[in-house]
Amino acid sequence: MLARVLGQGRAPGVVVGIGDDAAVLAPGAEKLVWTTDAMVEGVHFERGWLTLRELGFRSVMVAASDLAAMGAAPRGVLSSLVLPPTFSDAELVQLARGQAAACARLGTAVCGGNLARGERLSLTISVLGAAARPLRRAGARPGDAVLLAGVVGLAGAGQQLLERGLARTAAARAAPRSALSAWRRPLARIAEGRRAAAVARAAIDISDGLAGDLGQMCAAAGAGLRIVLDAEALVSGELVAAAGVLGCAPLDLALFGGEDYALAVAAPAGAIPEGFRPIGRCERRRGGARLVLAESRRRRVIAAAGYDHFAP
Repeated sequence: MLARVLGQGRAPGVVVGIGDDAAVLAPGAEKLVWTTDAMVEGVHFERGWLTLRELGFRSVMVAASDLAAMGAAPRGVLSSLVLPPTFSDAELVQLARGQAAACARLGTAVCGGNLARGERLSLTISVLGAAARPLRRAGARPGDAVLLAGVVGLAGAGQQLLERGLARTAAARAAPRSALSAWRRPLARIAEGRRAAAVARAAIDISDGLAGDLGQMCAAAGAGLRIVLDAEALVSGELVAAAGVLGCAPLDLALFGGEDYALAVAAPAGAIPEGFRPIGRCERRRGGARLVLAESRRRRVIAAAGYDHFAP
């Protein structure tokens, strides 16, 4: 059943797909890039927040976003599912269809995995990719531009709407609808990552909040780097409207919201790959904060902190 829904795991580079003890891939001469991600009901999502097709789609895109940050193209997906006792075959089909749709958009396929029973729904997705020159978090230099593909803040707003039970009443308005869609159907920026690989010195996907993830890029570059962000480049009209529904500051959502799966890179000034826009710059740091926000002709320090998966 699953083999039929998932297209037998056929994709470029897949030699043996679904139906054997393990998948066999032949990615060619490029370097292999591996990543894995887990989504657990009650921890990362609630069943009432999204459909099973959206959950399947989201599970693959969230994992594949790490490949985008490395400038890698997906070559195959492994899906390990833990299903509660009441989970039906029809529900499994819907989940698999969402994963198949995400893989089709990424130009790859689920080529294997595992099924098990457990107390709560859990999805662990591994993605194999390939890149001629994998990007790293380290490498940003003073003078580099900080570029962004995608948006920040909207997905975090969508998650807050869901957590606070506001999704149903807010969904009639355009901006909250966009925020809910940003959380439910993130997109791994694979094409943008591949284009950036030709010019970028460093890259990171924005999953735990822009401030926290750029803080990691700064730390990877060493003690001599600071990033200055342009506040106006981070806030859109949609984000302002969504923040109004939530009663919070749009900039706080943009900096600390998380769940964006946008892609940030540091590249030489003037080298802007298609799909990116400038949001700041790298400067030489002689002590002081790693992250600074430039807002209305003044600067203020912002915390280089994001979501902590192990915080109490």
